[in-house]
Amino acid sequence: MPKILSVSTVKPPHRVHQEQAVELTRSLFSEKYNDIERLLRVFQNGDIETRNVTMPLEWYGQKHDFEERNELYIQHAIDFGVRAVQSCLQGDGMFDAPIDPSMIDALFFISSSGISTPSIDARIMNRIDFRDDLKRVPIWGLGCAGGAAGMSRAYEYCLAFPEANVLVLSVELCSLTFQKDDYSKSNLVGVSLFSDGVACALVAGDRSLVKVKKAVPAVITTASKLMPDSENVMGWDVKNSGLYVVFSKSIPSIITNWLGPVVHEFLENQGLTKDDITHFVAHPGGKKVLGAYENALGFDETKTAISRQMLRENGNMSSPTILYVLEQFMERGPVAGEYGLMAALGPGFCCELLLLKWE
Repeated sequence: MPKILSVSTVKPPHRVHQEQAVELTRSLFSEKYNDIERLLRVFQNGDIETRNVTMPLEWYGQKHDFEERNELYIQHAIDFGVRAVQSCLQGDGMFDAPIDPSMIDALFFISSSGISTPSIDARIMNRIDFRDDLKRVPIWGLGCAGGAAGMSRAYEYCLAFPEANVLVLSVELCSLTFQKDDYSKSNLVGVSLFSDGVACALVAGDRSLVKVKKAVPAVITTASKLMPDSENVMGWDVKNSGLYVVFSKSIPSIITNWLGPVVHEFLENQGLTKDDITHFVAHPGGKKVLGAYENALGFDETKTAISRQMLRENGNMSSPTILYVLEQFMERGPVAGEYGLMAALGPGFCCELLLLKWE
């Protein structure tokens, strides 16, 4: 089975404490809401302490058009993406020597927070010595599900081409989409949750020449699921000044009522139950989302502890977040033979699942 050999993460330069985000939001929203202090409790209730963003905090209190936002997205997505790829190929001790970029056969680029043609992966190829016949697969619009979906697509590529080495690069600069004049409650919730992050993973087929020094997760199988007629659950509204967040308060109940049966069926098809899962690699969409995962799947808080830690330290970075969580599991060295479950949800409304086994 294809294996995940290396994961790297890059944090944008500006660290923001949650109280700083509260103060900025209070200054921008207070004239529009008489009950602003009650609404600001969403920041305290979200279990987020710090986040990283691309620009200095004062930038977010100023007016910016779509063109400026997107130019910043392209510039920083390239810079951060190059760093993430280079770090992933270094392997942080996983390899006897760094992986040469010429050994990479395909690059899946995942993002939903900006647009670029040529795509960001093409621009990165001008900064890193990949082969010029590298297969590029840019994937846009999967939001928080994108990191897991990218890993699923890389797994399928490696099944088709067992000698392949595939990179999955996920870049989300959600903060650049912030609309200071959007006074909707969806925007308020979005400001309390979302942040910026970048992650890269290396997936290798069974006949890859790349070898590792310790147990890594093999991908046993994957599944995708779409909830019909659910386009309004989460996503973007595209307007003249940029991307406006769509974020339904029904998400936790959807997870409890819809995702649980999907996951249990997925495991049953492999002859497993939730009790066989040692490591739950969950995208931490928010505190309520993690609680809904626990209720839906019958997991206690020990199963979501790493996801909760990543949420506290980084906020919801959309698609890269699940790779931040996976990196932590890999660093802690699960035992060969243990099963893991990767799960992420995104616009559609959809979920992406991967069954892992450390080998």
